[in-house]
Amino acid sequence: MSSCEEMPIGVLAREAETKAETIRYYEKIGLLPEPPRSEGNYRLYTQKHLNQLRFIRRTRKLGFPIETVRSLLKLSSETHIEHPENVQNLAKKQLEEVEKKLTELKALEKSLKALIKCCPHSKISGCGIIDALNGEVF
Repeated sequence: MSSCEEMPIGVLAREAETKAETIRYYEKIGLLPEPPRSEGNYRLYTQKHLNQLRFIRRTRKLGFPIETVRSLLKLSSETHIEHPENVQNLAKKQLEEVEKKLTELKALEKSLKALIKCCPHSKISGCGIIDALNGEVF
């Protein structure tokens, strides 16, 4: 696709491996610029939209919150980043969040393993899982 070709939302969604609803949402919150419209009022996207959408999708897959994605988009559009440590600081902050979630998930894993051991023979009667979820144990 050449950089001046226009594409409808369905093609953009397929190329970016996302849903049209997600694209509309990103437009609504200002992450993705609104595209021009055809005479029939259909959105017409360009390669620039596709590149920006792929950037957004990659940052979201890494777990960056929307406001951080917004900051990264702004930084990525600069031809010269005066303070590259800002990008690094955003990544470090996200890494801290991931590490915190991993710690929480490990604790959750431990709790679930303990609960599973409380339910002998797959019977509801005397099942420690049900008792724990009812607040009677644990």
